[in-house]
Amino acid sequence: MKVLVPVKRVIDYNVKVRVKADGSGVDLANVKMSMNPFDEISVEQAIRLKEAGQVDEIVVVSIGVKQSQETLRTALAMGADRAILVVATDDVHNDIEPLTVAKILKGIVDEEQPGLVLCGKQAIDNDMNATGQMLAALMGWSQATFASELEITADKAKVTREVDGGLQTIEVTMPTVVTVDLRLNEPRYASLPNIMKAKKKPLDEKTPADYGVEVANRLEIVKTVEPAARAAGIKVASVDELIEKLKEAGAV
Repeated sequence: MKVLVPVKRVIDYNVKVRVKADGSGVDLANVKMSMNPFDEISVEQAIRLKEAGQVDEIVVVSIGVKQSQETLRTALAMGADRAILVVATDDVHNDIEPLTVAKILKGIVDEEQPGLVLCGKQAIDNDMNATGQMLAALMGWSQATFASELEITADKAKVTREVDGGLQTIEVTMPTVVTVDLRLNEPRYASLPNIMKAKKKPLDEKTPADYGVEVANRLEIVKTVEPAARAAGIKVASVDELIEKLKEAGAV
C-alpha cells in the first residue's frame, strides 16, 4: 500500500509570532520555519506503518512556496521515500486556502493512487482544520478525524478519535483520509546519516496547472492584531472584600 502525507511549512512553534506594524499579517522576516507539528505526527505514523510491513511507499507532498522543499527534505530524512513539491505561490505571506490545497491533493491522489492519506488535523498558522475533510469529500472517500490511535487491516481502518468528554472508536473502509491528533505518537528526530541520504531522494516539482487547478484566494485578511494583554490582578485583604470584588465584576 502507498501512503500520501501532505506537510506544510509554518512558523516554528517555539517562535513568538510578531504582527506587522500595518496589521496586514504576520511578520515572516528572519523567522525560523519548520514542519507543521501535526504533519510531523502523520509522517511518523506513516513510517511506523511501513516498519510494520503494512506500507510499501511513503510519498510526502507540500503545496506553497519553493522554500517548502526544506520541509519535504525533513520528511524524507525522517523516513519518507519521495516527495512532491507543488509551487503554488512566490509570496511567503500568501497562504494557500484549504479548498485549493484539497483540489491539488485530489489531482495528486488521482495520479499516485495511494490507499491512505495521512495528514495533520490542522496547521498551527491558520488553524483551519478543513483540508483533510475537503479532500475526502472531493474524492468520495471515507474519513476519520482527530485520530489518537490507528489500526490498519486489509480493507478497514479502526480509528480512535478524541471527542468532547472521551474517546470514540470508529471503523472506516479503505481507501480513506485520516487526520491525526497530538496523542497518536511522538515523532522521531532525523539522524545525520538520514539527513544526508534525504538529499539524494527524489523530489519532483510541480505547479497547480499540472493538476488543472487555479490558485485564487476567496478570503481577504482585513486585519491582524496581537491578543490583548492580560490585565493586572489586584490584592484583597479579606474573603469579604474578595466576594465584593467578584460581585462588582459580575462573576458571582
